[in-house]
Amino acid sequence: MFQFILKRILMVIPTFLAITLITFALVHLIPGDPIEIRMGERGLSPEVHAQMMHQLGLDLPLPEQYFNYIKGIFHGDLGNSFRNNEPVLKEFFTLFPATVELAFFALLWSLIGGVILGVIAAVKKDSWISHTVSSLSLAGYSMPIFWWGLILILYVSTSLGLPASGRLPAEYWIDTQTGFMLIDTWNSDEPGAFLAAIKSLILPAVVLGTIPLAIITRMTRSSMLEVLGEDYIRTAKAKGLNTTRIVIIHALRNALIPVVTVVGLIVGQLLSGAVLTENIFSWPGIGKWIIDAINSRDYPVLQGSVLIIATIIILVNLAVDLLYGVVNPRIRHH
Repeated sequence: MFQFILKRILMVIPTFLAITLITFALVHLIPGDPIEIRMGERGLSPEVHAQMMHQLGLDLPLPEQYFNYIKGIFHGDLGNSFRNNEPVLKEFFTLFPATVELAFFALLWSLIGGVILGVIAAVKKDSWISHTVSSLSLAGYSMPIFWWGLILILYVSTSLGLPASGRLPAEYWIDTQTGFMLIDTWNSDEPGAFLAAIKSLILPAVVLGTIPLAIITRMTRSSMLEVLGEDYIRTAKAKGLNTTRIVIIHALRNALIPVVTVVGLIVGQLLSGAVLTENIFSWPGIGKWIIDAINSRDYPVLQGSVLIIATIIILVNLAVDLLYGVVNPRIRHH
């Protein structure tokens, strides 16, 4: 078991280094001068421009800039933002709770809904219910996030009175102690703030969770169909066991093993989808922060945010990989 864990951890190191190199290269390929964008319409003399380039370390050769970037990573320093000179790590973890809250509820509803729909589609195999669920899951997987978000804003938000932007309506003022709006509103003295925070979360969570919902539905259906064809399920049916007990107790527990693996991949889907979702709904998380950094060519923010997000995805998938090895001991020998 120790060798299995060590092998998986060692595989992470080259992946991490590759991410730093690719991110650094792609960020510096973005057209535009960060100094000119930062200063706006004001004219800059060549002397002032060169001075600011030197202050930001942008006048150094790219290999030296990359070496300084790597050196800063190992010292826990991802640099300061070009826009406000704030440390990237501080800004990231200030905004990250908003993205975590959104991603968590998107994953929660997609996981619950996907498992239920997948089980129903498998049990009702070859029926109109199964075909409908399969068609809807395919449509959900193919649906662009920006289009789906705008549709919900235009039709659902206006008809149901759900907020279409922000984490909390302007009439509420909350002291954000934890950064998680549901926790902060629950602990506040503002009447109605908690319910308002839930309403603000519904539309973006639905949009962000639609593609994961489709993936989990299809995976659960496929896995359940395979398990329901096993010999021990037929034996349980022959013994006259209750159908609900067979499906939930005997079949579903084994069918969820592949779904656990997919959840690790969905974390990356949620974090990447949050970039679009947060901009559509003006959600103040890291997704909107990254788009603002792209527009202003804020290299440290882009490099740092992509690196942290990639590290989170790597660690989640590593944890899922190790958990899968615990659940299925045969994998440890591969």
